[in-house]
Amino acid sequence: MPRTVPTRRRHLRQQRQSSPPKARVQRGRGDANRRDALLRVCAHLFREKGFDGTTIRDISKAAGMHSGSPFYHFKTKQAMLVAVMEQGLVEGLRKTEGVMALALPPREKFERMIRAHLDTIFGPGNDFIPVLLYDWRSVTSANRARIIALRDRYDALWQQMVDTLAAAGLLRGDRKLARLFVLGAINWSAKWYRPGGRASLDHLARAATELFLRPARPSAAR
Repeated sequence: MPRTVPTRRRHLRQQRQSSPPKARVQRGRGDANRRDALLRVCAHLFREKGFDGTTIRDISKAAGMHSGSPFYHFKTKQAMLVAVMEQGLVEGLRKTEGVMALALPPREKFERMIRAHLDTIFGPGNDFIPVLLYDWRSVTSANRARIIALRDRYDALWQQMVDTLAAAGLLRGDRKLARLFVLGAINWSAKWYRPGGRASLDHLARAATELFLRPARPSAAR
């Protein structure tokens, strides 16, 4: 019986010691969710107003925060811009890697890659890539290396796709230039395409495939 009290005390002490980590995890999830929401607000405003034209007051108001609250998640406005661009590339990489992993004929895989890229530009809440395309000049030289490393990984996947198309006889000319022309044309759609119009993203992907690739040979798989 005398040992019961110390045993119970040890049990209660262990319970108290195990509780804080659980609470910290829950708070961490909340912080991560708030950071993600704030990042999407930043991306939308940077896309609509430009980086230079967006103020911290604009961001705070759109996010429903006090004026200084965004700095809890990001040290500077420049850090917000870098995070937006990185997020766009990470999402693009994830989608493109998923397509590259599919066992599909080159033409069909190419069309799916175009469709995935279009989705990173025009999908709901995906303002990240357009910010990367049109506000690159606003990134300081000290921050560019991080973004370039991700961009190079993305470009490498597209170059792999272009090389496969060339080997299949579906694409002619300089392969590196072909990749630059393809991505440049798709990215430019951010300037003129309006979702909800007569052409869907699926239609754009099919049309782009027909424009860029040679007609399939009768004996070649699609």
